[in-house]
Amino acid sequence: MNVPSLVRLLRPHQWLKNLMLYFPPFLSGAITEPGLAIHGILPFFAFCMGSSATYIFNDIIDCEHDRNHPVKQHRPIPSGEVTLKTAAIWAFCLFFVSLWIAVFSSSGWFVLCLGLYLLISCIYTLKLKNIALIDIFCIATCFLLRLEAGGEAFAITISAWLFITVFLLALFLSIGKRLTEKRSLGTAADLHRKSLQSYPDGFLEGAMNLTGGSVLVTYSIYTISRSQLFLTVPLCCFGLLRYIMRVKSGLNGDPTESLLKDLPLLLVSLAWALIVGWRLYFA
Repeated sequence: MNVPSLVRLLRPHQWLKNLMLYFPPFLSGAITEPGLAIHGILPFFAFCMGSSATYIFNDIIDCEHDRNHPVKQHRPIPSGEVTLKTAAIWAFCLFFVSLWIAVFSSSGWFVLCLGLYLLISCIYTLKLKNIALIDIFCIATCFLLRLEAGGEAFAITISAWLFITVFLLALFLSIGKRLTEKRSLGTAADLHRKSLQSYPDGFLEGAMNLTGGSVLVTYSIYTISRSQLFLTVPLCCFGLLRYIMRVKSGLNGDPTESLLKDLPLLLVSLAWALIVGWRLYFA
């Protein structure tokens, strides 16, 4: 058994997205309550296992296409490091473990959020990722389900402005990723992702600018409702502009890859977390 390849199959770096579950308690100022952070470990783990299952399922379905992709051909399944049978077994086990943990660690609403996340992710892989606009809205919906699951896991009500901001931010990042794919693949873009051929020239650039500006507005309103957080608005503005500059420079637009490999983005994200933590918990 090739352990490193199996680990890469899970895409553990993408688990960073599941930290969205901790946003409700962190931004509400409740994360330091005794036992609260520990209480969220199992729900977080459930989403990590579930998301890895969907990534494996996606790699199985897209195996043939990925073999002709300049980057994805190096993934464990298309490269032949992991067989389809082994991958299918792992995906099934992770789906089962994810739901089992959710059922025995949280409420019915949390299980529903996770179940919808898994269902939408699978339908997205089979069909919806090939339909323009629907594909990016599916990704944004999955982020919202993480947010709502976090609110349920920690028994915290999600602010309307936080909900809207996360939705628009997810759209913004998804559009940036699609724009990167369309530019990097060129004339072969529609062979790897059919939805890319349906986006007219200039549409994704304009949509990214539109959603980026909207994120800044809604996040600013959210911080006004939580006046102690207004200091983070410039950081939000810098982060949005840095991501736009990165995408339009032809660099990888994957949100996780951008955060982990782009030092300015990483530093501004850490600064945001530190300032929010200071204003909510120590000021």
